[in-house]
Amino acid sequence: MSAHSRLSLNQGTIKYASLAEALEVSQRQGLQSIGLWREPVAEVGLERAAQMLRDSGLRFSSHCRAGFLTEPGETARRQALEENRRAIEETRVLAEAGAPGSSATLVMVAGGIPEGGTIEDARARFEEGIATLAPEAEAAGVTLALEPLHPMYASDRAVLSTLGQALDIADRVGSPAVGAVVDAFHVWWDPDVAAQVERAGRDGRIASYQVCDWKTPLPADVLLSRHLPGDGVVDFAHLTALVNEAGYQGDVEVEVFNADLWAKSYDDAVAEMVTKFGASVGVHLAEFAIA
Repeated sequence: MSAHSRLSLNQGTIKYASLAEALEVSQRQGLQSIGLWREPVAEVGLERAAQMLRDSGLRFSSHCRAGFLTEPGETARRQALEENRRAIEETRVLAEAGAPGSSATLVMVAGGIPEGGTIEDARARFEEGIATLAPEAEAAGVTLALEPLHPMYASDRAVLSTLGQALDIADRVGSPAVGAVVDAFHVWWDPDVAAQVERAGRDGRIASYQVCDWKTPLPADVLLSRHLPGDGVVDFAHLTALVNEAGYQGDVEVEVFNADLWAKSYDDAVAEMVTKFGASVGVHLAEFAIA
């Protein structure tokens, strides 16, 4: 299987597309894999979404997103766990509906710091939630893919900021159902990234490799500061070599939140994604067969 055939469109790259539109543009552009978001799936219902995915013939690379386990209080904790359990079931069903080689990977974003709280307490609650959910995910055949986000998001979105922190949680929880996302946008800056990618590969914990680029100046809404590979400063040759050497053989998702890209037609956006992925990432990607 070629490196290009490992390219997966993360649905967030064409944010306003319905599930049907995302599947159709992926097919038209010759892709073989897609990562879905929970909201478009919910719009049509899980059973219908699974059938649409099955009919598309596409692999399923990940489900975005769950987590957000940092709020204090028993009621908030119970509600968050229930929502995550629904996400685990969605992931199981969609992975079964996808083409051979689909991955039952559920992306887990930690959540921010509750008002009046501390980052240490928030991280502890996230880890407690992962420990509670891990046996259920394992029974469902789903991997909880902990995604560290760049530290600029630590206060409001993700108290998990480095790959090392994600792997530390995975080690303490001790479940094979807990892995990590290597997202170029979030980890490229980390001076310890090489050692941590090697560690993740050695321990079999790389659940997903996501690629998008970092470019300054950042927009006022920093959530929309991602760019297509090759448009910024990330060294994809180096990072992709690390992931290759760590033994990751799954799909590689392009996940870009960018207002200018979202304003384009879905075909134009995906065609540009395919071209830039090939030049910046695909050329460095090992030609593994999808596991």
